[in-house]
Amino acid sequence: MNAARHAKPRLLIIGCGDVGLRVLRLLGGRWTVFALTSSARRIDALRAAGAIPLLGNLDDPSTLGRLAGLADRVLHLAPPPAQGRRDPRTRHLLEALSRSRPPSRLVYASTTGVYGDCAGAWVEESRPLAPSNERAHRRVDAERQLRRWGARCGAAVTVLRIPGIYAWDRDGGHPRERLVQGTPVLRAQDDVYTNRIHADDLALACLLALCRGLPQRVCNVCDDSELKMGDYFDLAADLCGLPRPPRISREEALQQLSPLRLSFLSESRRLRNARMKQELGLALRHPDPSTGLLAGSFSDAAPRASS
Repeated sequence: MNAARHAKPRLLIIGCGDVGLRVLRLLGGRWTVFALTSSARRIDALRAAGAIPLLGNLDDPSTLGRLAGLADRVLHLAPPPAQGRRDPRTRHLLEALSRSRPPSRLVYASTTGVYGDCAGAWVEESRPLAPSNERAHRRVDAERQLRRWGARCGAAVTVLRIPGIYAWDRDGGHPRERLVQGTPVLRAQDDVYTNRIHADDLALACLLALCRGLPQRVCNVCDDSELKMGDYFDLAADLCGLPRPPRISREEALQQLSPLRLSFLSESRRLRNARMKQELGLALRHPDPSTGLLAGSFSDAAPRASS
């Protein structure tokens, strides 16, 4: 019997936060999982979740020597730095992975912000990129680095473009805090289309991409809903039994809301997710927020992905 055929798949998670921990729960010990962390305080928690912790920092290439040849699949969930238009963290990761046999598959969690403002149009993955801020430019840079690296070294790189992530049990992942605070939203005539994905559906998309993702391929990962931001908050308020948020004009928003919050009101788009369903085979557990806003995490009976 060939032992290699029956060995567990080996996965390296870069940036094992909330989504990475959900992936670990889905795997349930069926894979050997390594998790890179820059914080020694997280080692015990990662080990308890079923991962083998590795201490290293993407900002310091000298700490990444152990990553080369460690795993046959990589899930890159780490964000770029907070400033600039480039992502040196991804460059450092790829340099480390290139020192030995590269992984067969790498999945990267990007953002739908790379499309920029689409004036409410429907958006497929083939749409030209039009990043409108440095945050989105950093993601474009990371995507390009990864896809070129994959083509050069023969690794199948899948880029998941992800909108807002929500879940009741995710830190900052539910609108209830904003609703309690009475934070206003735009009136209907000024409002923007936004997109979202439940954190559990995203975790399953990551796992499916690690098993089925096509080489150098991009997939939008979002649910089936078609909601403007204000309608999403109205729905959340109704489900939580809270007052709906006040509606204000865009001019009033410029005076009342923070620059970061305003940045999310400057782009409007509706994402197509056919590629996610057809190529990854993802059947959404929460196709719209009417169930997802009230749901916790996956049960032990969650779907399993083939290795």
